[in-house]
Amino acid sequence: MANTTVAQATSGGAHAPAQDARIRRAMRNDKIATGVLGAIVAIVMAIVVAMVVYILFQGVGQLFQPGFLTEASRSNGTEGGIAYQLFDSFYLLILTLIISLPISLFGAVFLVEYAPEGPVTKIASTAIETLSSLPSIVVGMFGFLMFSVNFGWGYSLISGAIALTMFNIPILTRVITQALEDVPASQRDACLAMGLTRWETTLHVLIPAAMPAIVTGVVLSAGRVFGEAAALLFTSGMSSPARLNFLSLNFSSPTCAWNIFRPGESLAVHIYKIYGEGSPEAQHIVWGTAAVLMICVLLFNVLSRIAGKALARRMTAE
Repeated sequence: MANTTVAQATSGGAHAPAQDARIRRAMRNDKIATGVLGAIVAIVMAIVVAMVVYILFQGVGQLFQPGFLTEASRSNGTEGGIAYQLFDSFYLLILTLIISLPISLFGAVFLVEYAPEGPVTKIASTAIETLSSLPSIVVGMFGFLMFSVNFGWGYSLISGAIALTMFNIPILTRVITQALEDVPASQRDACLAMGLTRWETTLHVLIPAAMPAIVTGVVLSAGRVFGEAAALLFTSGMSSPARLNFLSLNFSSPTCAWNIFRPGESLAVHIYKIYGEGSPEAQHIVWGTAAVLMICVLLFNVLSRIAGKALARRMTAE
């Protein structure tokens, strides 16, 4: 027994330097990996910050020019302001959310709560992924041929909103699906044990519990939709009426601001049009419009975090 103990102690002593070397090697590799990942994050952050600062530096001065945010554009966009383009961008966003949010919500509820595991779920998931990967220019061409030509809507806000809906539905469906799946299964079981139907459980328990994540996803997707340009070139058009009447409720009038069948020009399309014309005297309008678009997208991201945290505190009472 004594000889065995001495042999084990000798063997452990022999392996101790090798074990220490492995530990030091693992710690060194961990530090290298941490440094590489930190450098990658720093590079990405530097690129984003540099882009934001450069755009704001070039265009923020234009925001303080009298009438830039309150006047209509003139001389094919080379003069005046961006009031109509700013309104059309938000109006397109609202129309898109009105169409896409109910579809995405009911689709996600069906996939999570009602669809059986099998071909239906797989086909639906594949269709959603395929739709989300389509190039925006292809969606714009489809929207032009389907809604502008076949439906006879021409260049109109409703055509642009439906085209943008095709981008928004996959994003919102994935977000809402993930939010519903993250709700603990115990809440479902408790509701069903109390005699609630599956629909009542979904409506009164699951959706309210997932609401913080849903709101965050909706606001983030709004930023994605707000900056879209390619799909709108073929659907909503590259111009707004020379004059819009915001007090008119004649929805068939081409000058009624609320007419969804009139053409409209978003901020992103306005940038593309003016910059594409290459007019040197209009470059300050390009940078000013880009600064407005950048600020709006940043506000969407900040608002999503604030709304998500506020709803989470309210829902969880923390």
